[in-house]
Amino acid sequence: MTDEIVAGTVRITGHGGDELEAYLAKPTDDTPRGGVVVIHHLPGYDAPTKEMVRRFAVEGYNALCPNLYTREAPGADPDDAAATVRAAGGVPDDRLVGDVSGAADYLRALENANGRVGVIGHCSGGRHAFLSACSLDLDAAVDCYGAFVVNDPPEAMRQMKPLLRLAPQLSCPLLGIFGADDQFPGPDEVAVLAAELEKLGKEHEFHTYADAGHAFFAVDRPSYRPEAAKDGWERILAFYARTLTA
Repeated sequence: MTDEIVAGTVRITGHGGDELEAYLAKPTDDTPRGGVVVIHHLPGYDAPTKEMVRRFAVEGYNALCPNLYTREAPGADPDDAAATVRAAGGVPDDRLVGDVSGAADYLRALENANGRVGVIGHCSGGRHAFLSACSLDLDAAVDCYGAFVVNDPPEAMRQMKPLLRLAPQLSCPLLGIFGADDQFPGPDEVAVLAAELEKLGKEHEFHTYADAGHAFFAVDRPSYRPEAAKDGWERILAFYARTLTA
């Protein structure tokens, strides 16, 4: 861990060569570091997500969160930007992959990068983390209760399609963190995904927490479950220590 970090807004190149806003946090020393792309949840590029980026920097990683809503609502309040994207049915999958690819390239190009990059996301970001790991060459992926990997989404999220067909392309170890009381994804969906990865021989580690539902990491919501969140964070950091340390 390090208390000496620098954090702030940068510009990166995303899908189709588009310039995106992104939030970067990294240790200030020259020690080679692994990189973490933090994929924000559907509520958007918000303060809790940026706090998570800073935490990864304190834990010793270069961390970057691209603003996936830059095109629709540049400079807008996160709630307003999220409403605009919800009305459009969500972020298109191909665009998401291109934006995460650009974020990973940015991290690999940092002077103190060790060449290893992982992704993490919660809720829709968890789905996007799995999608990214099946579409890009990455070193680690963390899916925190990512919905609609197995089952169809509601019509309102028409841009999202099930991703189970992509499981043979999973490029890296996958850590899955889920709640037993969650419905999106429910335990049955998690079991289907685990069985498919087992059949394919893909390295994965899933943990489901009793008495925890959706968004149990979110300290500002009634859904917060301190014990599950604490254990989940410990597992995430142990996983990255193993997969992103050169």
